[in-house]
Amino acid sequence: MFFIVFMMTIRTELFLLFFIALGFSLALTPVARVFGIRFGALDMPDSRKVHTKPIPRIGGLAIFFAFVLTCCIGRRLFPDVAYLYEFNFNTVMGHAGAVLILLCGLFDDFRRLNAWVKLVFQIVAATFAFLGGATISGWFASGYGVALDPLLSYLVTVFWFLLFINAVNLIDGLDGLASGVVFFACVAMAFSTYFQGQYLFSFYFVILAGALLGFLRYNFNPANVFLGDGGSYFLGYVVALLAIRSSSKSNVGILMMMPLLALGVPVFDAVLSPIRRFLSGRPMFQPDRGHIHHAFLRLGLSSRNVVLIIYGISLVLCLAGISLILLRGRGMVGFVLAALLFGMIFLVRKLGYIEYLALDKFYGWFQDVTDVAGFSRARRSFLSMQIEAGKSQTMDELWVHVGDALEMLKFDRAELHCKWGPARCWSANRYAQSGSALQPLCNGDAHFSDSFMVMEIPLVDAGSAVLGKLVLYKDVQKVQLKPYTIRRVEHLRRTILDSIVKLRDAEKCGGEK
Repeated sequence: MFFIVFMMTIRTELFLLFFIALGFSLALTPVARVFGIRFGALDMPDSRKVHTKPIPRIGGLAIFFAFVLTCCIGRRLFPDVAYLYEFNFNTVMGHAGAVLILLCGLFDDFRRLNAWVKLVFQIVAATFAFLGGATISGWFASGYGVALDPLLSYLVTVFWFLLFINAVNLIDGLDGLASGVVFFACVAMAFSTYFQGQYLFSFYFVILAGALLGFLRYNFNPANVFLGDGGSYFLGYVVALLAIRSSSKSNVGILMMMPLLALGVPVFDAVLSPIRRFLSGRPMFQPDRGHIHHAFLRLGLSSRNVVLIIYGISLVLCLAGISLILLRGRGMVGFVLAALLFGMIFLVRKLGYIEYLALDKFYGWFQDVTDVAGFSRARRSFLSMQIEAGKSQTMDELWVHVGDALEMLKFDRAELHCKWGPARCWSANRYAQSGSALQPLCNGDAHFSDSFMVMEIPLVDAGSAVLGKLVLYKDVQKVQLKPYTIRRVEHLRRTILDSIVKLRDAEKCGGEK
């Protein structure tokens, strides 16, 4: 009987705390907006932004105060909340990290900070949480898992915080997008922690959800106040912290998958953004218009519709996460995760979000990496031919090795015109039949169609003297040009040039004697 009364009381308090936080947020957000206008904390429009007029960007301050005030009132008014809360070193460190990351973001909202400076502050805030006992010490599910040593535990924990802090920050690109997505995540996490008996964290998530819903009244399209870096950093940090603390024994189990799923869209974007920038040759921390909401906008959708679509995706992910909690132990977890994976792949392909990671382009990039590093067998074989060519004692011997290298590169014909010797010609067909690369130069003996690529490469020594030229012919219709062919031709040119200089100098020395 006592348990039923306790549960009824808990539910009532959850609803009351939600509406208290909602009321505080509704009242404080206009104040934060006026404060932002008065002191110049404005988000100015530019080519990367969607909005067209300056908008205050410290709305996160209203969420912070609504959250803190409601937590304080909850401890005073509701004995069950006060009973569950413990004020000790761990909570102090957690609070310190939250305040530090909020101040870092707010300072950036007023006076722009360097990306590396912000990263340092994020790591310090995550370190505070780690020292306060918010640690990921391993992955455990159904009694099985892997424990992490202290150093690896620290690195994984810091990465966890960085992931959520930057995930919320990066998705905050359209009116109401970040705050709405985090609202759905908080509702899902409130349900999950309540179902798992983690009532204190249910209170926290419910309070945060109420503060976010009140803020959305002013932040949804068309917004008159933005979350700002202070708000997005604070939200990401709090979700990351509560997710670790609410998970039993601080292990990454089924409960800690909830925030990853509930914030699946921003987490996916945060993971992919630095990879996308790296592969496209851009600075990894430079803002751009390549995020997932920009991909939807490029489809011709309005900002409001893009936000609603991502809300829908987030809602589905939240329901999937809740279903994992309910279906745990029934053999359905793998099915739900597989369905989510296929859905993600389908969405990504439809959006063309990672077109530079298409199979052919990625394979070409991988080939370039392995070729330059010398991992591929073909690259090592070509290097061996270069070495043999460099050992040549005569021009005829050099040309034999050059013919071997050119056949490997699938060229059809080559000519070497040298200022101090007869011209030489190599033909793939004749070389294959006669077994010799030595052929006289016969003008007009070959027919070249429009599909032939012709390369005339000057041979210029270190003193800028032109020693001759190498002319290459390749039928690209018959054999496609490989990504590494031009690079290997350049290596071959250097080998030929060095050999010609060496043979010329040796001939001069012999003549002087």
